[in-house]
Amino acid sequence: MDSTFLQLAIDEARANIDSGGGPFGALIVRDGKVLARGANRVTANRDPTAHAEVMAIRAACQTLDDHRLTGATLYASTEPCPLCLAASYWARLSRICFASTRDDAARAGFDDADLYREIALPIAARSLPMTHLPLPGAVLPLEHWVALGDKTLY
Repeated sequence: MDSTFLQLAIDEARANIDSGGGPFGALIVRDGKVLARGANRVTANRDPTAHAEVMAIRAACQTLDDHRLTGATLYASTEPCPLCLAASYWARLSRICFASTRDDAARAGFDDADLYREIALPIAARSLPMTHLPLPGAVLPLEHWVALGDKTLY
């Protein structure tokens, strides 16, 4: 079934190009059922987070009324970028299956190599300046969360 679902993600990517989106498509599947589809709408929506995988994850979570996609597989037309990979981990997806690689994407002008390098660098060495300003009480929301008895865990 992997080939079938992966082909659907590729078809989603191709169709998305014709509707003004980017060349990426994704599906979330659980128990052989497509829960959601997503296509890259970054430029169409003017949203840098509107990647195909993120769009599919958002839609699947809405469909299931849950922020966890345990037991589900992400089928992506292309290897997920760092943003989409992180979203996949946060969504607790059980598996990712992809067709083209990050190297294929780079040849098409979608090169994530700098992002992969940046993530591994110490904060002070990153190209995007970041300032740690430890204000008094900064950890209070986190401490409140830890002490909260009735909460939904991530």
